[in-house]
Amino acid sequence: MPDDRRHSPAAERNGPHILTALQRLLPPTGVLLEIASGSGQHAAFCSAGLPGWQWQPSDVDADALPSIVAWCDGLPNVRPPLHLNVLDDAWPGVPAQVDAIYCANMIHASPWPTTAGLMQGAARHLAPDGLLLTYGAYLVDGEPVAASNLAFDADLRTRHPAWGLRRLAAVVEQAEAAGLKLRERVAMPANNQLLVWARPR
Repeated sequence: MPDDRRHSPAAERNGPHILTALQRLLPPTGVLLEIASGSGQHAAFCSAGLPGWQWQPSDVDADALPSIVAWCDGLPNVRPPLHLNVLDDAWPGVPAQVDAIYCANMIHASPWPTTAGLMQGAARHLAPDGLLLTYGAYLVDGEPVAASNLAFDADLRTRHPAWGLRRLAAVVEQAEAAGLKLRERVAMPANNQLLVWARPR
């Protein structure tokens, strides 16, 4: 039988660190929507470490869905992946309310309007106390930029002119326009951050 699993070395490296953060930030049970699941490695690894959570993967690339299915085969708390574009006014198949939304490496590897789409969709679907968790590299005003992040930004822009690392202040503006506030910044390996967004308390 062919193996539909795609392999991302970065996802394999950062999965354990992301899971540790999610285990601290999330309550014992809930429903989580993952945006831009990619290969499906995060869904497989993190859902196994969060057995009280139902994990709903999704991706804008329909060709990625077989990989997600293959990675998550046999995991009882992972739902079939959805074909989902955050720019759509409605997110078909997504529950009316979810307790958390997780999105890794999409903000810098997609055109800028997807950030607004993510924030607006999160505001529509998050439960009142729900969290949006975004993972990746960001440019923070007043803080030095690591050489590896500068190189990563240049590489992204060669791959697509609409891609690139985003200023955290600009992401905050999009979140606040949707009614979400930055609650916490979690430093992660390789100059990445896990950002925690929620409705104002």
